[in-house]
Amino acid sequence: MSATGTAPGDVKPKGIKTGRNLPAAIGVGVVMGGLALLTLLTVKATFLIYMGAALAVALKELASALRTRGIRIPVIPVALGGAAMMTAGYWARGGAVAAAFAVTVVAVLAWRMRGGTEGYVKDVTAGMFAAAYIPLMGSTVSAMLAAHDGGLRVLVFVVLTICSDIGGYFAGITLARNGGHKMAPVISPKKTWEGLAGSALATIVAGAVLLPVLLHGYWWQGVIVGAGALVAAVVGDLAESMIKRDLDIKDMGTLLPGHGGILDRLDSLLVCAPVVWLLLSLFLK
Repeated sequence: MSATGTAPGDVKPKGIKTGRNLPAAIGVGVVMGGLALLTLLTVKATFLIYMGAALAVALKELASALRTRGIRIPVIPVALGGAAMMTAGYWARGGAVAAAFAVTVVAVLAWRMRGGTEGYVKDVTAGMFAAAYIPLMGSTVSAMLAAHDGGLRVLVFVVLTICSDIGGYFAGITLARNGGHKMAPVISPKKTWEGLAGSALATIVAGAVLLPVLLHGYWWQGVIVGAGALVAAVVGDLAESMIKRDLDIKDMGTLLPGHGGILDRLDSLLVCAPVVWLLLSLFLK
């Protein structure tokens, strides 16, 4: 759901050449964000359908990427278990999500037995990772959505993550035109401390404004939520960069012009979700 196709802390070279089709990236970002806004502010349960479709594509992309290294995720049990986790997060919550995840793990162990002993450990381990990385984290968005003001909570979560992305992008192209100070050159050479500063400013200010205006919280709570979202967004993006470098691929997919794959756009959102959900649960009645 990024507007620019970049991640927190990214910096682009002089002349603002992004290496991607920027107009296409902006257009895709606007469409995705518009669909999220439409579903959240009308019949919020429809957002679950939108999110579920995105997570299903993300799982397929991850499975395809891992196959390049001979790792085969048991996709069917992970997908079915993921649907159960998402449903439990919205309608049941609590222990039901943990139970759905545990049953998914059992299903992965059993399903992969059909493929023989060779590669069993790496395949089931990858399946458990996929189940935790995509649908389990996504289930915290379902839990956010289930609250009486759930549409607004999820909207705040999405906006904070996007602010982290956009703040980093614009700080990068304005403050670090000559390369800037590299933040994690081995993992992601384009990320700079200048870009991170822009992400921090945008996300924390957005939190301080949105929590009082939309959720009747206090500004200082918004600052904490914004800071938590910032840290999670950076961790999420760096983690996916690590995965792609380990697999020696540029993008997780090619579905979104100017962006790459769905998972390339969900990386920060997936990791932000449990952090924002927890903080909002603590701060809001």
